Amino acid sequence: MIRRVLTGATLAAVTAVWATASVPVDAGKSHIRATFTQMSVDVDADFRQFSGQVSYDPAAPEQGTAKLQIQTASFDIGDEEYNAEVRKAEWLDSETHPEAVFESTTIEPLGEDRFKATGTLTLKGRTATVSSEITVRTQAGQRHFSGSLPISRKAFSIGDAEWDEVLEDQVTVRFNIVVPASSS
Repeated sequence: MIRRVLTGATLAAVTAVWATASVPVDAGKSHIRATFTQMSVDVDADFRQFSGQVSYDPAAPEQGTAKLQIQTASFDIGDEEYNAEVRKAEWLDSETHPEAVFESTTIEPLGEDRFKATGTLTLKGRTATVSSEITVRTQAGQRHFSGSLPISRKAFSIGDAEWDEVLEDQVTVRFNIVVPASSS
């Protein structure tokens, strides 16, 4: 009898750890896109290289965690000449700051497979607290975490002041992060 109780308790503990274990982001199925407005025209550009880990238990979303590392040099506007310009020091400064990093600090359930994730975003050597509403859906054995995050390019010292007349300050980062559902 004691053995059965211990085995059951051990199984419950292992299941709890397994259910909240961090799993790698499937970067091939995920996307991170920045949208900014230049001369009244919206421009979409993807970050082509990123990695990360997500820990998520639908029964206890507030215990979840996420960490994403985005390669700033992978920002792709669609033209290599523009891409090279954006990597320069006055923009993303990819040589000095090759990664932007988001790390969650709190997860607040909002109901109906939605929650608010708050964390730190470090970009171009500056760190700010940011929040995003995220929707979670499970499809074909994968869990999708989708949302958007408005950020100020000026808060991260992105772009010279001379660009303020043609480039709006707000940048919206939209994402769909995909991980295996059976392991997240």
